Amino acid sequence: MLRRRLLLAAPAVLAAPSALHAQGAWPNRPVRIINPYAPGGTSDIVMRYLAAGMERAFGQPFIVENRPGAGGAVGTAQVAAAAPDGYTLLVTNTGPLAVSVSMTPPPAYNPERSFAYITMFGGAPILCAVKGDGPIRTMADYKAAAAVRREAVSFGSSGVGSVGHLAGMLWAQEAGVELLHVPFRGAADAEQAIIGGNTTSLWNTVGAHTGGVQGNSIRGLAVTSEQRVSSVPNVPSIVEAGFPGSIASNWFLLAGPAGLSAEIVGRLRTYMATAMAEAAARERWAAIGMVSLGDPTPAEISTFVAREAARWAPVVRASGA
Repeated sequence: MLRRRLLLAAPAVLAAPSALHAQGAWPNRPVRIINPYAPGGTSDIVMRYLAAGMERAFGQPFIVENRPGAGGAVGTAQVAAAAPDGYTLLVTNTGPLAVSVSMTPPPAYNPERSFAYITMFGGAPILCAVKGDGPIRTMADYKAAAAVRREAVSFGSSGVGSVGHLAGMLWAQEAGVELLHVPFRGAADAEQAIIGGNTTSLWNTVGAHTGGVQGNSIRGLAVTSEQRVSSVPNVPSIVEAGFPGSIASNWFLLAGPAGLSAEIVGRLRTYMATAMAEAAARERWAAIGMVSLGDPTPAEISTFVAREAARWAPVVRASGA
């Protein structure tokens, strides 16, 4: 229900074709936006909301295509190999760009050389959740269950090397326990596995599971941030839960293949700056647990990605991913 509400309205300021389309030949045919995760996750929610307004602004269809696999690396590699003509774009996050690079074998792209970065959408903490009517009610209960025996507690994520996977492993290190990781193709599958009793828990971006928490089908134990998140105000922060070393965030951005023209990058940045500044968009971002990361330039985004890759590298090595 939450996802349906988020997709109903496009940014009002761009509700009709604008001068953006008149500034050049691009786009004169449909544009694909590859999401390297299954439908239903935060990347999907964010991009489908924005794509509706992009169609009106640029006068062409902007089609979001889900290409999940290998923790987001499959779809991300597809965009890296595409022609830099503006007709194949990428909405992605921390996993493919700052985590997969430390895995073995490395992905078929280089985050520093394979992409033209366009804009940052924001960041979101990770949610640790269990079945809504299950016996585990707090992170202390969760730790106690995991301590019963090695890998007694299983957790789902959006894939091996996803930020949810690594956030779970980061917490396990701090708590001194071991968890059994079960990778899924996306957030919806991971949540259904909890509800169906096939896994104990999940660690995944909070926005993808807000509806489940609000509907009590799953219980949020903590969000991996210093403060609580407004979309799930009853869920403690990981700091409140007693694990300050497990703070983590999943960030989201828009990119294209390396070599994408500065004109196209500029026009997309102009659109995004306008659309995301609207009050309606800010409210929707807050509803799915997203927080602003400012408006960094493409060069600053590239530096940020490299810094995040260095931060996650030791966690990836420790996880065995």
